[in-house]
Amino acid sequence: MSQTLQASSLLAVPLAPLVGSLLAGVLGTHFGGNWIGRRLSHTLTILGVLVAFIISASTLKSVAVDGARFNETLYTWMVVGDLTMEIGFLVDGLTAMMMCVVTFVSLMVHIYTIGYMEEDDGYNRFFSYISLFTFAMLMLVMSNNMLQLFFGWEAVGLVSYLLIGFWFNKPSAIFANMKAFLVNRVGDFGFILGIGLIVAYTGSLNYIDVFGKADELGSIKFAGTDWMLITVICICLFIGAMGKSAQFPLHVWLPDSMEGPTPISALIHAATMVTAGIFMVARMSPLFEMSDTALSFIVVIGAITALFMGFLGIIQNDIKRVVAYSTLSQLGYMTVALGASAYSVAVFHLMTHAFFKALLFLGAGSVIIGMHHNQDIRWMGGVRKYMPITWITSLLGSLALIGTPFFAGFYSKDSIIEAVALSHLPGAGFAHFAVLAGVFVTAFYSFRMYFLVFHGKERYDQNPDAFHDEHSHDDEHHEPHESPWVVTVPLLLLAIPSVVIGFLTIDPMLFGDFFKDAIYIDGEKHQAMADLMLEFHGPVAMALHAFTTLPFWLALSGVALSYYMYMVNPALPAGIHRMFMPIYTLLENKYYMDWFNERVLVPAARALGTGLWKGGDQAIIDGAVVNGSWRLVGFVSSIVRRFQSGYLYHYALVMLLGVFVLMTWFVWLNP
Repeated sequence: MSQTLQASSLLAVPLAPLVGSLLAGVLGTHFGGNWIGRRLSHTLTILGVLVAFIISASTLKSVAVDGARFNETLYTWMVVGDLTMEIGFLVDGLTAMMMCVVTFVSLMVHIYTIGYMEEDDGYNRFFSYISLFTFAMLMLVMSNNMLQLFFGWEAVGLVSYLLIGFWFNKPSAIFANMKAFLVNRVGDFGFILGIGLIVAYTGSLNYIDVFGKADELGSIKFAGTDWMLITVICICLFIGAMGKSAQFPLHVWLPDSMEGPTPISALIHAATMVTAGIFMVARMSPLFEMSDTALSFIVVIGAITALFMGFLGIIQNDIKRVVAYSTLSQLGYMTVALGASAYSVAVFHLMTHAFFKALLFLGAGSVIIGMHHNQDIRWMGGVRKYMPITWITSLLGSLALIGTPFFAGFYSKDSIIEAVALSHLPGAGFAHFAVLAGVFVTAFYSFRMYFLVFHGKERYDQNPDAFHDEHSHDDEHHEPHESPWVVTVPLLLLAIPSVVIGFLTIDPMLFGDFFKDAIYIDGEKHQAMADLMLEFHGPVAMALHAFTTLPFWLALSGVALSYYMYMVNPALPAGIHRMFMPIYTLLENKYYMDWFNERVLVPAARALGTGLWKGGDQAIIDGAVVNGSWRLVGFVSSIVRRFQSGYLYHYALVMLLGVFVLMTWFVWLNP
């Protein structure tokens, strides 16, 4: 273990945001008497995240350049028999990359929040929440055992619940945060079952110990079935990832989570929390490599999410929901890469996506500010000349998202498409079709939003609901305007990695030794990454070659079609809408997944719960066992006590009768 990584400095990474969160959340709110004001609250929380980012960046340098590693237990919480429950850190290439992504995006969101939430009464509370989330996410990615992983897993879910329902006076926000919480509990149930099976068969929660017994787990059958134990474990773990990373059919919570303030959409639902499932599967690669069945399941679920969630983005008119469905689709791409055993490609796309999707969400928030809280892209248009910084950064984010050669998203997205094309797992053929079709769909809905917002005829003055400034009667105040520097500076800083990070890091992250100790691939069974390496001749050659490949022309076609439909011939979308009304209705109702959940699953769950309550709890446990036992005892007592009269001659009579019965019994047995 390298001496360049010290436990004390690593411990400061999660604790610095936690301290900032506690100070702002206690001393800056009514709970603590409002001792500190807004300026000090945001200063303390930003300082905490800045400290975490600086140490994370230094850690990344040590890991990447010096080959430093860290794996130590910092605190033993409990020992139960042979099972030790600990708090500890594992720092390798995967962890160091995630630490930098989480802290950098969080820092940008903290700065951005100063401008976005300046008029909100819950200003200090919001800063406390986002810093608390940063702490929880860092504990998750830095863990070296499954207990701490599960703690971080549940903590980010809790803070997500608080942030989605931040405006708790809005019924829609309360519905959305409860929906997110309940859907994630479904996934978490599978996740904890997987962890429980691991503990039951290995006797350990520590990653290294568990991975060391992967071969043993791969040779055991699940009790009472013909299923392999490792397959059951991996599918249970992945069900947890389906909830957290919003994979079909547990994706339904993420679009509704846009009810929360825009900064949390960037922090939680684009860059960090929803990628926790992707990170977890990559971290557990030694287990997943043992089960082709689990990998096939993963690749199919990811393909469904990548394609069909992209279709939903086409018909959205809320600027944040367009980006939200884009997030769902891109998470599907990452999941497909995991299923193809291209774990490094999945986390590479996780990293590039974090930057350009955070940029797009914050850009959408900037547009919302400039448009006086209007979020409907149908009532925008021509915003480019009023908001030049927001325009150019949003364009760069959109180009990265659709996989434009030389942009960050291109290197990761194209690598996913190539990796799944080289995979021989069942379901890989469908996945390859889905990710290719998703290229066109992504380009179409991304530039549909871009053209409607930033180009074309100005429509902001045609929507009577677009403005909420009741104190101003000057029409100039109703025109779009560029956001303040605390909003635009994060946009510019996020735009830089959205353009260059893929070019700079593809070689070491995909074909170098960056993930050598963090990700395991069975090269004999799964050769996609080895084949991908043979085809790679540098980032420049890869980008130049892309101009001759199908994904590039599909993306270009999507951009061209969106330009024609919304700039050249704007009457065409309405005609297509009328012609394909049934399909539009299906998409507008989100494949009726919410209807099915609310009309079928929820009543069925309620009926089952009521049956278990009344039939199991009230009738059997309370009625038969608890109340039945005392009734039986009372009945027996009521009979027995009749023999306790207190009269001596009664007892003498009973004794004589007893002697008579015994004498008769013995005579009958021995005639």
